[in-house]
Amino acid sequence: MRIGPYAGAAAAWDAFVEEDPAGSFCHLHGWRGVLSEGLGHDAALVCAESAGALKGLMPLTRVAGPLGSFLVSAPFLSYGGPIGSVEAVRGLARHAVERGRGEGVDLVELRCRARTWERAGEENRPDPPAGMRVSDRRVAVLLPLPDDAGELWDGLRSKVRSQVRRPGKEGMQTCFGPDQLAPFYAVFARNMRDLGTPVLPLRFFRAILGAFPAQARLGVVYHEGAPAAAGFGFLWRGELEMTWASSLRSLGRLAPNMLLYWDFMKHAVESGAHTFNFGRCPPGGGTHRFKLQWGGADRALPWLQWPAAGAAGTPSPAGGAYRLATRAWSRLPLPLANRLGPWIARTIP
Repeated sequence: MRIGPYAGAAAAWDAFVEEDPAGSFCHLHGWRGVLSEGLGHDAALVCAESAGALKGLMPLTRVAGPLGSFLVSAPFLSYGGPIGSVEAVRGLARHAVERGRGEGVDLVELRCRARTWERAGEENRPDPPAGMRVSDRRVAVLLPLPDDAGELWDGLRSKVRSQVRRPGKEGMQTCFGPDQLAPFYAVFARNMRDLGTPVLPLRFFRAILGAFPAQARLGVVYHEGAPAAAGFGFLWRGELEMTWASSLRSLGRLAPNMLLYWDFMKHAVESGAHTFNFGRCPPGGGTHRFKLQWGGADRALPWLQWPAAGAAGTPSPAGGAYRLATRAWSRLPLPLANRLGPWIARTIP
């Protein structure tokens, strides 16, 4: 089996992703251009081939900056780890570790959605490949969707329904479509500043819309004509994932985020989706509890990491070492935060 750079057509790559059970929208070929155009990263596409046929693949990008050097599959997203046959996946993981060792990175992180390095039905799970460890620092929350939005509404707890009704009583409404990019970013950038976190650049999201018009979903909640909450997600194989979501703290008492999530769920049902994915989060925190209140269940994200005794993960504003910087960033004037943030955010995968 040969493992190395992929030199084939984008259509062949995407066909493999669509056919593989562990394939996700994060594996699609178009992300290479998005990361290059939107963030200036040189994203590699690595494949495993045998007798001229694809057996496995993964995107792999080095992200380096003042907070460290990381080799990630795939950065800024929840998934993207190696997929394909067990032999191909384990070979691709070894390739990532060898490259990471050769380049002296602080961490190699392969963001698997499933334990693709194992054969189905194995009683004794094999050790992770290439001396890697399985991280438990992120989970996803998934909610099965019925065929009818009314049935979904009836299944919500009364407290949740009451919180969804509140912004509606204030006249808030949600608009969907690619034309919502500018208001989405206005809410997203302000919220990230308030959280003390550098914001990804607008051109990154613009590049996503250009690369994935069929998968990308944008929604914005408006209050008195101004954006109050916003979300950016992806519809893939009957699952809609909310990848980025924000709301204005100044309107928190009116709960525009509750209407945002409810309308995204309705949109998912109307689009024929069978699952709503609330996206990744650290287990046990406030964000995790917010997602669980809708009735979903946790799904472990078995991200592979190397070195086994190295960093717990890529930098997080919740980490103790960054709390002082987070407080300082949250006090920056918004124009300055929006100007400086993208230069920093592109180095934190």
